This record gives sequence, C-alpha cells and structure tokens, in this order.
Amino acid sequence: MFDALQENLGAAFKTLRGQGKLTEGNMRDGLKLVEKALLEADVSYEVVRTFMKRVGEQALGEKVLGSLRPNEQVIGIVYQELVNLMGPVDHSLHLKGKGDVTVLMMCGLQGSGKTTTCGKLGKMLKANGRRPLLVAADLQRPAAIDQLHVLGEQLDIPVFSDRTTQDPVKVTANAVERAKKLEADVVILDTAGRLHIDSELMDQLKRIDQRCHPDQIYLVVDGMTGQDAVNSAKAFNEALELDGVIMTKLDGDARGGAAISVKEVTGVPLKFMGTGEHLENLEPFHPERMAGRILGQGDMMSLVEKAQQEFDQDEAKRLEEQLAKGEFTLDDFLKQMQQIKRLGPMKKVLGMIPGMGSMLGDLDELDAEGDLRRLQGIIHSMTLNERRKPKTIDQSRRRRIAAGAGVEPSAVNDLVKQFDTIAPIMTAMAGKGMGDRMKMMKQVQSEMAGNPAGMLSKKKQSTGKRLSTKDKAQALKERQKRLKQLKKQKKK
Repeated sequence: MFDALQENLGAAFKTLRGQGKLTEGNMRDGLKLVEKALLEADVSYEVVRTFMKRVGEQALGEKVLGSLRPNEQVIGIVYQELVNLMGPVDHSLHLKGKGDVTVLMMCGLQGSGKTTTCGKLGKMLKANGRRPLLVAADLQRPAAIDQLHVLGEQLDIPVFSDRTTQDPVKVTANAVERAKKLEADVVILDTAGRLHIDSELMDQLKRIDQRCHPDQIYLVVDGMTGQDAVNSAKAFNEALELDGVIMTKLDGDARGGAAISVKEVTGVPLKFMGTGEHLENLEPFHPERMAGRILGQGDMMSLVEKAQQEFDQDEAKRLEEQLAKGEFTLDDFLKQMQQIKRLGPMKKVLGMIPGMGSMLGDLDELDAEGDLRRLQGIIHSMTLNERRKPKTIDQSRRRRIAAGAGVEPSAVNDLVKQFDTIAPIMTAMAGKGMGDRMKMMKQVQSEMAGNPAGMLSKKKQSTGKRLSTKDKAQALKERQKRLKQLKKQKKK
C-alpha cells in the first residue's frame, strides 16, 4: 500500500532538494510533481485540487521561499495537510455501559470483506473484555451464514442466525432480544451486500435501521477498488448517515487513493483498516501515522504497538535483566530475530522504521526466511560456550561450525563480526529511556550501512558456494555429532 505514491512523492521532493535556490517557478514545478503523484495514486481529482491549493498557498509564501531549508518546510506542509485531509478520527465505538446492549450495524457491497471484518471486530471487542454476539443477517448469500458460524467457532463468540425466514429485519430484531438472554453486551449485525448499489438493498438497510436503531453504522469497503470505494461510501452515507468506514485489503496492491479521499469526499472518517486475512489484522486508522508512512518517515508507534502484542513479554523481561548484567549471547540474538519475524515481512517492518524507507529497494532481493534458517543453523552448530563467547571461535572452529550448518566458513565469520558490533549496543540499551534507545538504534543503522537487513544477507551476497553431495553428507554427520554433544551438555 502507498508504495508507488511514496516513491513518486520522494522523487518530487528530491527535485526540490536538488535546486540551488528555490524560486516560485521551480517550486511550482515541484508541486506539479506532487500533484501528479497523488493523481496516479487514484486520489479523487477534486480532493487533489483542494489539497494542492492549500499546499500551494503555504509553499509559495515568502517564509518558505526565503528559508534555508525550503524543501523540508514543503514536506512539513504536505504532511500536515495530509493529516488534515484524512482526519481527525475518533476510534471509540461509543459502547454503552454494563447492563446495556450496543448495536453495531455493518454494511457494504458483496465481496468487500464485510463478514470477515465482523469477526475481526468481534475478536477486538472480546479482547477488550466485551461479550459480542455476531448476527447472520445476510440472507442473500447462504454461504455468509455458514462463514459467520465458522468464524464464531474459531473465536468462541456466539452467532445468531435463523434459516426459517427470509426477512433480515425480523432476524436482526430477534437477535437484539436474544442478546439480553445470552448476556451479550455488543451485537454486530452482518447485513446483506450486493454487487452494486440498488434501491432494494438501501430499502432493506433502512428498515433494519428503523427497527433496531443501531448505535453505530459502519461501512466496509474494499480498498482495492479505488475511487469506487469512495463513491459507494458517499451513496451509503446519504441513505444511512454512517458513523465510520472500515477499509479492507490495504495490505495488497491498493494505491491508497481511496484511503486518502474518503474523509474529504464523504465527511465520514476512516476508523479502521484491514491489513491482512488473519482475524487479528484489523487496526485503528491514524491519519498522522499514515501521513508519515506516505512520506517515507516510518511509523514507529504502530511498530511498537504490534511488538507489544506479538513479543513474549516474559522473555523480554528476562532479556532486559540479562542485558542489565552486561550479558547478550548469540542465543539471545537468535530469539530476538525470531520474535521480529513474527511482526510480519521484513520489508514491511523496516518500512515502519524512520530512515529505513530509502533502503527498501534493496530488499527485493532478500530471502529473509532462508537467511533466518541459515543463521539458526549456524548458531545451533555451535557449542554452548561458543554461543556465550563468540570470540573463542577460531579458524578450526569456524570450519567445524560451517560444516555442521552446511555453509561456508566466511558466513560464520560474518555472523560473529556483526554480533560483535551489536552486542555492546544492546547491553548499553538496558535501563535507558526511549530517547537514548532511538539514538543507539541510529548508531546500529549506521554500523550496518551497506547491509539494510542487518544480519540478514542479500541473495547476491551469497553465504558461499553450493556444497557438493559429499560435503553435504559430511555436514550432516557433523550436525548429528553436534546434537549428541548438546544432549550430553544438557544432561550435565
């Protein structure tokens, strides 16, 4: 998402930065490139016109043109206007207190991911201590009822359905009544969709609205459909007065124009975004974070929040205590790499770190999965003492470890060198505040300049020649021998 827009905006700002002195003329040329980048990202034409008018008025002012760093000020102006364009956003679902039932009505066109989003929302509510009830009110598509029941079983959330009637208004009304008996405090209505907007669909949704009086109405739209998503949001809002939009499939090849346009065109905020097929892939939409990602400034806050969810907190506490004692081993490093892997694809993770966006082009050649397996093989081929004290690994040990891992000795040497660089920084981070840690992270980045993925090597920087059948057999024997030795050490 936003990859092309980020690249094109970067080229526009680079043009401005390359000017000896910025004048009104070359500033206008630079802003035309910004405008072109937005249009190519499928941002609504009217939205682009309004946006560029606001940016142009500020960028062409005397204060910017007379500045020592006008290109940086232009980036600041574009950032703030993007935030204004997409926000503000209230992420609250405005749930009622205990004893009362909150009704959330989900609507959208067929194929937008509405039923799956109902499951994701239910999972989010349950994680926050709520007791949701999913309601299968999409009677146009029988598979939708079965799909919702499957999701309910996976999430351990009750699902209400009634296959004896074809009246969705009756189903939703009965579901709200049943919620009280089940002691559910949030009812999520999965209403019917169509391949396109028609009067029958809108009439059905209006009748459900009038009968059940939902507290919040959310429209689920497919981010891959571009401006069609914005147009459908506008039509649904005119009929139902939406409280928010949930945009799905923003992890794919969506150009991002719909996400940028929807608030300006409809007046309805984009509240949540689907970033994957898994049920935990539903995130609050933050305009300021998204603007930062669009401009290549990363999104550390989202990365930190995801890390808090995915990382083993007990393991993190143990490592913090160990670092405070000045201890950081190759085993610890491997565990950290495995935890980072859980955050998602390496390219996506690095894209959320400020300053790393410019390196992402090199990562197309990265085989993160294969490289992590190689690292694991190298570390597991070491003795416990070698993992704790890598400096003890001399030439003969390197050859033995390389044979056990099925790599060249140079790969073992590279790993030890990189570890020697990182280990003192990791131990120095213990007990430091966030500001000091960010400074040290920049130091790590500068140390790893030329190898964007840190310990992970590029394919073109191969860990060595392919091993022959004879060498592979020898490597297998060495690995089996090492496993026996490790088992003996563990028993001791």
